[in-house]
Amino acid sequence: MFSKKKHPLLAVDAVVFFPETEEIVLIQRKNEPYKGYWALPGGFVEWGETVEQACIREVKEETSLDVEIVDLIGVFSDPKRDPRGHVVSIAFLCIPRRGHLVASSDAQKAMRVKLDAIQSGLIKLAFDHNEIIAKGIKKIRKIQS
Repeated sequence: MFSKKKHPLLAVDAVVFFPETEEIVLIQRKNEPYKGYWALPGGFVEWGETVEQACIREVKEETSLDVEIVDLIGVFSDPKRDPRGHVVSIAFLCIPRRGHLVASSDAQKAMRVKLDAIQSGLIKLAFDHNEIIAKGIKKIRKIQS
């Protein structure tokens, strides 16, 4: 039924937005690739779960926050976006519902960052997360207007 050809891996990324403070959540990666870089919470979709379930699970695992998905930001499929190989990421805009921000799983740190600080380019981000955040900010502005 399935061919033996290689296929891309599927991942999710979350822009967790705190509307009252205009901040999003970043995690500092504990592992390669991009060890020590800041990144959006996210990871690989597990067999049998939806991308939405994977997004909520990954955010909880890496940040200890329970989130609600507000909207789809987009699909990011450049074959070179991840040095480990062809990984397609589906990115979601989320808002926190419960919990306190605490790094866990494969995140060594977690922090809330003002949108202005990210847009200034002073924070070194992993993968194509600058692009995902830029599209997430556009989505946020559209929702807020």
